[in-house]
Amino acid sequence: WAIGTGKTASSDQAQDMHQHIRAVLAQQFGKDIAANVSILYGGSVKGSNAKEIFSQPDVDGGLVGGASLISAEFLQIISALK
Repeated sequence: WAIGTGKTASSDQAQDMHQHIRAVLAQQFGKDIAANVSILYGGSVKGSNAKEIFSQPDVDGGLVGGASLISAEFLQIISALK
């Protein structure tokens, strides 16, 4: 999986990578900065996977591509943030 492939990481894979990024930030800049940096998921966020991805503790949001062009799909993504 990677940006632009159409393949979506599992929520566990996304969490593992976000946790690693946050750990590197903490090592380089300190825990306070790492805790306050928003780390966004850059894969394929869709209405069907947004709630699961956004529920991960180190995933602070996501980049929405083609799903933003379909109003019902975009509404599902927004609703997943509640």
